[in-house]
Amino acid sequence: MDEIIGEKKMKILCLHGFRTSGNFLKKQISKWDPSIFAHFEMEFPDGIFAAGGKSDIEGIFPPPYFEWFQYNEDFTEYENLEECISYLCEYITSKGPFDGLLGFSQGATLSGLLLGYMEQGKILKEHPPMKLFVSISGAKFRDPNICNIAYKDMMKVKSVHFIGEKDWLKLPSQELTTAFENPLIIRHPQGHTVPRLDEAAMETLKTWTREIGFYSNESCVGGGPNEACKHVNIENGVEEGKKLEMPNEVEIQKAQE
Repeated sequence: MDEIIGEKKMKILCLHGFRTSGNFLKKQISKWDPSIFAHFEMEFPDGIFAAGGKSDIEGIFPPPYFEWFQYNEDFTEYENLEECISYLCEYITSKGPFDGLLGFSQGATLSGLLLGYMEQGKILKEHPPMKLFVSISGAKFRDPNICNIAYKDMMKVKSVHFIGEKDWLKLPSQELTTAFENPLIIRHPQGHTVPRLDEAAMETLKTWTREIGFYSNESCVGGGPNEACKHVNIENGVEEGKKLEMPNEVEIQKAQE
């Protein structure tokens, strides 16, 4: 158990996949050990558009289903994307500030775009920089007009990318990692899904979130470096100020049931 003394929970905005819902993403994430995000406050909003067609989760999870924007088959043309971005900027401004983004599929792709636009000063200019990004089956946008802005420079936000061996977005997910400095990559043998984690992946993800949550002065009460920010890791006895080391890439061998 991790105990954080004098720290306000970091807020994470979680964006669901195409034609699903915030509640479905919450269910998907629930298969992970809850201690991974124990020191985070997570919000799961629904997309702004009702699903315009059949959902892949019909019969698995109850409606309603939503989508963030629409796109053509080769993912080079988009509809309602600007409206979606405006909505999320307003959401982040009114309900934030947020410390990070988590997304699956369309939600991860959209999150990466928001981070890129923030990096370039195109949106959310008054919002503090995001500290983390969790991408599950995310990708880059393919419209050159978007790419030349959003991915112009490598993003400095700490990021972890889940890439499935059987995922139809495997290669686009790998390409997205190139937009971030020192990304942590967790590979799994499954397809287009939120994967179950084996022990190695789970511990790596715990370490990654713990380092961000424990060693960021900005997330302490008062928000500044002169404020008290005392951290106690009861389970592992990590000393304050000690940097936690982790590999840059982990491959899931056998997921825990």
